[in-house]
Amino acid sequence: MAEAKRLLRLGGPIIISCLLMNLLNVVSIMVVGHLGEVRLAGVSLAVSLANVTGYIVLTGMATALDTLCGQAFGAGQHGLLCIYTQRTMVVLALACVPIVAVWANATRILVFLGQDRAIAAVAGEFTRWLIPSLGAYVPLLCHVRFLQAQSLVLPVTASSVVAVLCHVPVCWAMVYKTGMGSNGAAVSYTISCGVSVAILALYVRLSRRCENTWTGFSVQAFKGLGQIAKLALPSAMMICLEWWSFEILIFLSGLLPNPELETSVLSICVNTGSLLYMIPLGLAYSISTVVANELGSGKPQPAKLAARVVMCLAFTEGLVIALAMVFLRHVWGYMYSDKQQVVSYIARMLPILSISFFMDGLHGSLSGVLTGCGKQKIGAGVNLGTFYLLGIPTAALLAFVFHFNGTGLWLGVVCGSFMKLVLLLRIAWCIDWEKEALKAKDLVCSSSVAGA
Repeated sequence: MAEAKRLLRLGGPIIISCLLMNLLNVVSIMVVGHLGEVRLAGVSLAVSLANVTGYIVLTGMATALDTLCGQAFGAGQHGLLCIYTQRTMVVLALACVPIVAVWANATRILVFLGQDRAIAAVAGEFTRWLIPSLGAYVPLLCHVRFLQAQSLVLPVTASSVVAVLCHVPVCWAMVYKTGMGSNGAAVSYTISCGVSVAILALYVRLSRRCENTWTGFSVQAFKGLGQIAKLALPSAMMICLEWWSFEILIFLSGLLPNPELETSVLSICVNTGSLLYMIPLGLAYSISTVVANELGSGKPQPAKLAARVVMCLAFTEGLVIALAMVFLRHVWGYMYSDKQQVVSYIARMLPILSISFFMDGLHGSLSGVLTGCGKQKIGAGVNLGTFYLLGIPTAALLAFVFHFNGTGLWLGVVCGSFMKLVLLLRIAWCIDWEKEALKAKDLVCSSSVAGA
């Protein structure tokens, strides 16, 4: 019970923060929606493109800090947190170069992929206006991970609350009062991210709780970048491979008979799953922090206990949410559409979605355990095999050969999720916690020598 309380104290604020930061794009789309269908479609497409090619990639790379900072803090090597954070900022900044190249040519890319030219033009222009947001997004990610490794999650939540409260009036003013139209929403997103990172930066530099972990900027930030990249790249792949698989589902739905209905329903299902996933995501972040801290401090048994407890929490939370989705399946669709055909289709899909969400919650927590141990390469390999060698081919087979349409697409994902859960359970069961504690000690010691 004590371990469960510790995980919930960490996970609760993280869940709230994740939900609030997701609201930034939701608010932007809602505000832009009153400018007309073309603007709404263009901005929605731009947000999806920016997530797939930029924000998710950077978020995945930043999770390397969950391992590095978490283990260093547990080992009492507090000065390493500052060095790791600055090095990761440099690595993420370098990763922004190809991202900027893609975003700058978004219109051409979307037209090449067969998108409507008018919508692609709006999306491309909006994406170009999002480029400055990377300057705030990169340090924001790193500051969040820096604080999270120390279990300082309340400042992160507070900064998210302020960012959302600022975003609503700023977005409305930028869109309707400055004459920028939909591009004003992109500017407001940059401002909101800037507000959030400014709050966290001030807290880190002024709070006594960070006086031992933040030692100021150092030339060490430009050394040992290979160590960060070696962990950041598989971290990104572990997250991106799963996220991209759902985007592929939406693309495949456009090839089905009655593509407008299929794409609408699949988009609603993905949106619902993404929103509800913030709950197990908070548990995943909290368990990665706890496991990394315990392994860094040379305490393998508490790390093992935390991993078992988080699986119990994920099972309970997933079961409750899954049952709620089943019971509310006939009314859930009305939150997104008033068309009876869409509502009925969603009602048929939600029982399948509830099974998918239940399994996602379990293997989300297991992925957090692997992150705490620094096993992101294994997680990336599992995602590649289960989703791209099993899930998506099965989805295509059920949808296009057996004509289950959108239901078949999601059933294919369920097959991939089930196999992922089986593999991750097997991997977690076989973890040698004593060995992982020694590996964490070696990693921290080698970094201490390199940073000396």
